[in-house]
Amino acid sequence: MTTTNEIADKIAIDHSLTKAQGKAIVEAVIASITEAAVAGNETSLPGFGKFKVKETPEREARNPATGATIKVAAAKKLAFTPAKALKDALNK
Repeated sequence: MTTTNEIADKIAIDHSLTKAQGKAIVEAVIASITEAAVAGNETSLPGFGKFKVKETPEREARNPATGATIKVAAAKKLAFTPAKALKDALNK
């Protein structure tokens, strides 16, 4: 698993920055993606992929323990679609 700290450390090393500067960059990117998602906008990172908000409608489901029917509220979710370059890199 890679953490935000590990990503920040790599950015700091690769670009001769302090760890604090690297972490600030990573947090700014995540904050920007979050702000766009909250506003309902798509974020595209060429060569990596797209983050897009999708709405799921209200639906009925069953409680597996009791078999009772329950309603699951409508919700929004953040979907990620990888770019072709990323898919190709994964499947080398």
